[in-house]
Amino acid sequence: MYLARVTGTVVATQKDPNFHGLTLLVLEPLTPDRRTAGRAIVAVDTVGAGEGEDVFFVRGREATLPFYPAHVPTDASVVGIVDQWNTEDVPPAASRRKRR
Repeated sequence: MYLARVTGTVVATQKDPNFHGLTLLVLEPLTPDRRTAGRAIVAVDTVGAGEGEDVFFVRGREATLPFYPAHVPTDASVVGIVDQWNTEDVPPAASRRKRR
């Protein structure tokens, strides 16, 4: 599972029929200390997340499992909404680097 922030939604005038009724969200991947961690991705929403919320998402084969037995051709799905962050034990990114 990965962390991300929902930054928007995708509207498609034509899409695969298996996406009918599903919401596509734009996600900004995050590190545990809430820093941006890569390029934005599009994921299928399974939990009713909204813009500005922090979420958990999965990629690859696991992204299709919330829809079983239906076949939804996705490689990313939002599977949870973050209720609370507790990062007391996570050092800042700079202090995690190896020192020589």
